[in-house]
Amino acid sequence: MIRENLIQVHKRIHAACARCGRTPDEITLVSVSKTKPLSMIEECIAAGEHVFGENYVQELVDKYAQNRADGIQWHMIGHLQRNKVKYIIDKVALIHSVDSLRLAAQIESEAAKRELTMNVLLEVNIAEEQSKWGFSASETADAAARIAIECPHVHVRGLMTSAPNTEDPENNRLHFRRLHALFSDIRDHAPKDASGKPVCFDTLSMGMTGDYEVAIEEGATMIRVGTGIFGERKIEE
Repeated sequence: MIRENLIQVHKRIHAACARCGRTPDEITLVSVSKTKPLSMIEECIAAGEHVFGENYVQELVDKYAQNRADGIQWHMIGHLQRNKVKYIIDKVALIHSVDSLRLAAQIESEAAKRELTMNVLLEVNIAEEQSKWGFSASETADAAARIAIECPHVHVRGLMTSAPNTEDPENNRLHFRRLHALFSDIRDHAPKDASGKPVCFDTLSMGMTGDYEVAIEEGATMIRVGTGIFGERKIEE
């Protein structure tokens, strides 16, 4: 099932790219494996995928310990509490969900202890939903600039959003378009680190199972697909 689902996802990625004049190699697929057993992740790896997104710290830590295969990347895509940063700082390739300066400072502290640099995305609540975490659109550029200067061990690579749940993906096109415009503006005025060097601002993570084709059409470089690959979650999950 997983292999067949992945074939369909990649077909849809190709089709979306063709519609907007992009190439599929511009898109990174993050397979959202939260609540899924290692056996399903291994099926995904066998089908050629290597980037996996987890929402929960303990689950990510457990899966990391069970699968250390070369080339596998783990991404933290869920809300991250400051007191749990230390558990994943040396295990993930990218944290998608930096939603405050205080969290960025905690990541800086833990990364400095281990003498590593952590790639992160700033989570933007582009639809201004009260139930969602993230910077407002008006706060984001300043946050990126401050983190670049104040957190030498934190590399802001771009932006992320979780768009509203909707039955019609077209409803999220405007949100994706607005986030891409914000991303482009920050990238064009590249934040500089404390030494004056521009940071590499190159990643826009938006779009999930229900709307990733629209997100690609509006400029996403990274999409997060769970149900479209692994199937619907069971109620008890």
